[in-house]
Amino acid sequence: MKIRSLILCLLLFQNLLAQQSGTTASESWYLKDAKIDRVQGISVEKTYTKLLKNKPSKTILVAVIDSGVDIDHEDLKDNVWINTGEIAGNGIDDDNNGYVDDIHGWNFLGGKNGNVTFAPLELSRIYRDLKSKYEIDSAARDTTTTEYKLWKDVSKKYIVERDFNLDQYGYYQMLQKNFQWYSLLMKSKLKTDSLTIEKIEAFVPMDSTANKGKRFMMLVNDYYGSIDGFDDYIDYFKSEVNKYDIESDVRSIVGDDPKNLYEKGYGNNDVEGPDARHGTHVSGIIAAVRDNHLGINGIANNVKIMPIRAVPDGDERDKDIANAILYAVDNGAQIINMSFGKPYSPQKEAVDKAVRYAEEKGVLMVHGAGNESLDIDTHDSFPTRKLANGKSVNNWLEVGASSRSDNHHLVAEFSNFGQKEVDVFAPGVDIYSTTPDNTYESLDGTSMAAPVVSGAAALIMSYYPTLSAVQVIDIIKKTAKTYPKLMVITPGTENDETLFSDLSSSGGVVNVYKAMKMAEKVSRKQKE
Repeated sequence: MKIRSLILCLLLFQNLLAQQSGTTASESWYLKDAKIDRVQGISVEKTYTKLLKNKPSKTILVAVIDSGVDIDHEDLKDNVWINTGEIAGNGIDDDNNGYVDDIHGWNFLGGKNGNVTFAPLELSRIYRDLKSKYEIDSAARDTTTTEYKLWKDVSKKYIVERDFNLDQYGYYQMLQKNFQWYSLLMKSKLKTDSLTIEKIEAFVPMDSTANKGKRFMMLVNDYYGSIDGFDDYIDYFKSEVNKYDIESDVRSIVGDDPKNLYEKGYGNNDVEGPDARHGTHVSGIIAAVRDNHLGINGIANNVKIMPIRAVPDGDERDKDIANAILYAVDNGAQIINMSFGKPYSPQKEAVDKAVRYAEEKGVLMVHGAGNESLDIDTHDSFPTRKLANGKSVNNWLEVGASSRSDNHHLVAEFSNFGQKEVDVFAPGVDIYSTTPDNTYESLDGTSMAAPVVSGAAALIMSYYPTLSAVQVIDIIKKTAKTYPKLMVITPGTENDETLFSDLSSSGGVVNVYKAMKMAEKVSRKQKE
């Protein structure tokens, strides 16, 4: 089943990445150059060395709409936006922007008494809202409507996905009970309070029960990498099961009216929230302080991050994303990074309105294409540049994920793609960046590829501030490194191949060095 293979692949990625968390700053391969370093990086360090010495730059503000950001991280705190129009802690909206004490940004998932930590999938919310109409009240069914067709699609997917995750959660709970029983048995047989694989391997069982205990422990170790290596799976599937919960009212913490799409002012100023791992990682890629002998170097050297928390564990709400975009634009962001997505957008009208507003104000929007190995020319991953009226905005970059290889594995196997809808690829595999509490970690995803492009765009805008968002998009696409005739494994398949150039409109991977050289030419021409 595709769902099973997708989720298990993601779990395997997580286990692998956990093992790689000891990566050093020197291994930030995505900053390197293909010719010099023989990895398919974006030539950031080469750009600083050869093009930017003693060159003046302007500070660029990048809004990161995400899960939250650890603004006190050692490698980020100096590059976090400060709203100088606000006086911290006085409980007054000093700058009259509609948000009280928004010193560093805003949290649309918070309220007076805490924060939303997880939310059901949009799939679950649609299922809940249509269930009574189409499942219980059969007289209401009009099978010709678009809504009924949506119900048929959603109800089938919801039940399959919910039941799969419930089954998996139950399986790992059972595995945990068996582990606890055999663990007590083995401790008794070995006369120890702490089990290790070395002790278990050396143990010679004298009866069938002890033999079963040893075999169980050995099998778990071999399959999961340690004798208790399945614990992460329990936490993972418990979290997944929560995403299909249609009974709990997690939104009540916020205190807004979810049906009022254009309501503003709700939330709180806790821009970190309960789990800022994802947003902190994204922010570090863009803006970790360069050359401070800590952790990593961000891509842009004169940038501030505006944290906007709107993405929970689960699916974000359209209303929150619309308000997050509006907040970013109204408070001066020149670039908005959006490393999130979902297959349904029931309140798309609100998001469309915000996206059009960003376009009118000349704000560049960068969106990760998604990690489902899908062709988004035919499968939407919202939000999108395409509006409900059929038109598209011109301030949008859609980003797929690439790897360090220059062979048939250049495209990340999880990455979405699309000859029309994906603009460019960027490194999104084994990306080392900041995580909460002054830690660092490697992660995979188009969530990592998007901030690589946001960082590249910020660098261009910083040194060539007269260039518009549309010009920067054009430069990034035209200077992307292409791989003529390179056949790559099509994401979602085991060995089907396609031309790399057919997976995006630019046919390439972002290259900062080439982009900066072209930006210099375009900027000079503007001044003539």
